[in-house]
Amino acid sequence: MAPASASAAAPKPEPQHGTGVPVIVNCTWQPQVRPTDFLLACGDGNSRLTSLHWSQWGPSKAVATGTSWVNDCKPYCAAGKFRSYRVTVRLDRPQSWTKHQDTQHYSRITLSYPNGHPDAFQKVMTTPLWN
Repeated sequence: MAPASASAAAPKPEPQHGTGVPVIVNCTWQPQVRPTDFLLACGDGNSRLTSLHWSQWGPSKAVATGTSWVNDCKPYCAAGKFRSYRVTVRLDRPQSWTKHQDTQHYSRITLSYPNGHPDAFQKVMTTPLWN
């Protein structure tokens, strides 16, 4: 599987701004609600989330399970292999989005790996999301 390839699925409609439902902002600065795939490494595509199933998407947090695909970059990234890991995704800390002040976006992501994780990662990784 080539996790960084484009999806053949029809695009989801863009969320309406100012609806009160937080969004997650993708690498091309588009708002998304309950995406099935999400690219984490915008610069090189070496880390992405796929097959996301959202159990919650609310005003303060969102929770999903899915697959994290991460390039092991061995011996270097261009020659590396993508490895898959089960992951639980939590989005939280909604804030006003700089691009659309009337829209809230989740500003932090936490990835929890229940059954093993990439070498360079910890079992639980928390990082800010771009604005």
